Amino acid sequence: MKKLALFLGVAFLCGCSAYTSPEMDGREGDFIVPDGTPSPGGIEGNEGGGDQQTYAGKVTAGEWRDLDNWLFWSNLMTNSQIDQEGSDYTTYSSYWGFYTNNRVAVSVTDASGAPQKDVPVQLVRLADGNKSVLYEARTDNKGQTNLWIGLTQLSREVDASSLELVVNGYDLEQAVEVTAWGDEPKWNACTMTVEAKPNIDIAFIVDATGSMYDEIAFLKADLTSIISTVSGKHSDSKIRTAALFYRDEGDDYLTRHSDFSNNISTTTSFIDKQYADGGGDYPEAVHSALEVGLQKLSWNEQNSIRLAFMLLDAPPHKNDQVIASLQKSIPQYAKQGIRIIPVAASGVDKPTEFFLRFAAIATDGTYVFLTNHSGIGNDHIAATVGEYEVELLNELMVRLIDEYLQ
Repeated sequence: MKKLALFLGVAFLCGCSAYTSPEMDGREGDFIVPDGTPSPGGIEGNEGGGDQQTYAGKVTAGEWRDLDNWLFWSNLMTNSQIDQEGSDYTTYSSYWGFYTNNRVAVSVTDASGAPQKDVPVQLVRLADGNKSVLYEARTDNKGQTNLWIGLTQLSREVDASSLELVVNGYDLEQAVEVTAWGDEPKWNACTMTVEAKPNIDIAFIVDATGSMYDEIAFLKADLTSIISTVSGKHSDSKIRTAALFYRDEGDDYLTRHSDFSNNISTTTSFIDKQYADGGGDYPEAVHSALEVGLQKLSWNEQNSIRLAFMLLDAPPHKNDQVIASLQKSIPQYAKQGIRIIPVAASGVDKPTEFFLRFAAIATDGTYVFLTNHSGIGNDHIAATVGEYEVELLNELMVRLIDEYLQ
């Protein structure tokens, strides 16, 4: 069983307070955990086939989108502050090799102001008569996306006059606005009409190592519930689902997956058979899971929305090879318009939290984190975020999917 670290709540800087997850006794707010929440004792050895309905709708979570709270994120990245665990947030960019200090925000609408989904956008640099692509992404349901200058290699000075935006293959003949840390987002607006594509791909990438034993039965049940709910609510859209479970080098397997299918029972049956085992140390093969998610899952370029929910409780290994893999694969998710939505389980420490937030920011995703309100699993670290609403995880994930489908 890999070692799990337990952490205290975190106070934020500059007069803003991070939401401190209340304890089960005397917790704040009006949220009430459903009665009869079962204990997951003995789940580690359960090889699937249990009563998933028993566990569904129990786990609690919060959500925080750094792209929508840019000044808050800027403060974290620029104002050195040591928290109660000895973490200095300003060090996490260099620690993981991801830098978000030069953001290019793009908005694409038609002439009536309606957002245009899944529009490919390139950020190009012109130098000595040559063009080089710095970053590529696709617009979301709001017609928005974000591109980055120096995401994986720190770039402090930017010559905006050398930059160009290419939207759906067309060069925009306008100056490129760059948003630096500490600035409100500057939107580069574009007007065009693209063909509507109502379909959606949803993949679930899940850490199945031993330390997930305390929550995996609940998470599996929630995934099954989410797939069924979304398919029922959006019967007018073609929804394909896939699942990928991963462990670590030396375990029974590194990754195993069920590719995208229109038949939800294909995915739910695969999920039901999975269980937690292996691991042995804290980091796991996160980079391998992300690589396989690109190589083995057949993402459909004709779908308007592609989501990758990543449920995990441990970071990637910290070495040059792994970092290089992450720096290559995460921008590739952005290029394909795949939003990474991490779901942080118990055991996630501060460096891991910030890695997950970098992955979400780089792909226009959002950060989801489990909370202590349900009493399920080991202690969950208090996320370094502003105020958020505590929700049942399955309802939160359905809400996010609904929002992306709007």
